[in-house]
Amino acid sequence: MDIIGPLKSFIKMPSCTIDNNVFKLHYRVSCMVLFMCSVLVTARQYFGDPIDCISRDDIPSELLDTFCWVHTTFSVIDSWNKTVGVEVPYPGIDKYTPGERRVYHAYYQWVCFVLFFQAILFYVPHYLWKAFENGRIKAIRSQLCSPLLEEEEREKQKGLLIKYLQKCKNSHLMSFYVYCSCEMLNLANVVLQMIMMDKFLGGQFTTYGWQVIQFTEWDFNVRYDPMIKVFPRLTKCTFHRYGSSGDVQKHDAMCILPINIINEKIYIFLWFWFYFLALLTFATITYRMVTVASRRLRIRLIQDRCISLADKSAIKKVVENVDVGDW
Repeated sequence: MDIIGPLKSFIKMPSCTIDNNVFKLHYRVSCMVLFMCSVLVTARQYFGDPIDCISRDDIPSELLDTFCWVHTTFSVIDSWNKTVGVEVPYPGIDKYTPGERRVYHAYYQWVCFVLFFQAILFYVPHYLWKAFENGRIKAIRSQLCSPLLEEEEREKQKGLLIKYLQKCKNSHLMSFYVYCSCEMLNLANVVLQMIMMDKFLGGQFTTYGWQVIQFTEWDFNVRYDPMIKVFPRLTKCTFHRYGSSGDVQKHDAMCILPINIINEKIYIFLWFWFYFLALLTFATITYRMVTVASRRLRIRLIQDRCISLADKSAIKKVVENVDVGDW
């Protein structure tokens, strides 16, 4: 609770709504989740040291840990499918010979920073829309949403609202297009972040979720955990130093990465969340385009919202005489 306590401001609902629920999923839920994940991967009191390396030589363990963390670790690609306990001690861990293919794991140094940066990117479209809107909707609404407003005051507020709408008729089109642009920016942000994470994880993120789903259906005796390949818990590190005779000595070490236990869970959740958010945002933008193109749909939608406030024919007459920005 000490860690996630400061994030409670994301849950607090505003007094005035200036966007829709899908928009909120971007700058509230996604931001909160990414910030929380960024904090979790730095919480050593729960997951221990981010890296622990072991070697049979006389190299100090603290020195080896620091070196391997800074200079990254690697796995031997040709040993991924060898028999564990017979040919290799762990998938990807094998004696390296020159010419063999290696994959280096440097992402774990940057996970907390990348997640924090992603959270900021999710907030940018909301920030742009909020800066452009600048409290206009709250000012127009005034106190009409208050259930304790006296009838005389309510009629006065209604009169001011009607006067404003008559005076500023057909002047809200720019605001509407800015809002639509921010919705499209939300979609572009999700898609670009998925591409960015795929590059960040060495081309593994795009199919990561499907591989994990397939893995759960395999037979326990033959299945191979794809999460270990993307987020290995045990890797190799090579340390060079001068020996007592002045020649260069090579030392092989195996490094345990406890931090990958939480990294793999974070990114499998983000995979499902990003795909869900992208599809939902695309559906919202499609719906928005249809409402722009169809005046009949706009009439139907506002009639459904205002059926208890006015006659359908009166609502239709009003909507037919204003543009989509006023609607």
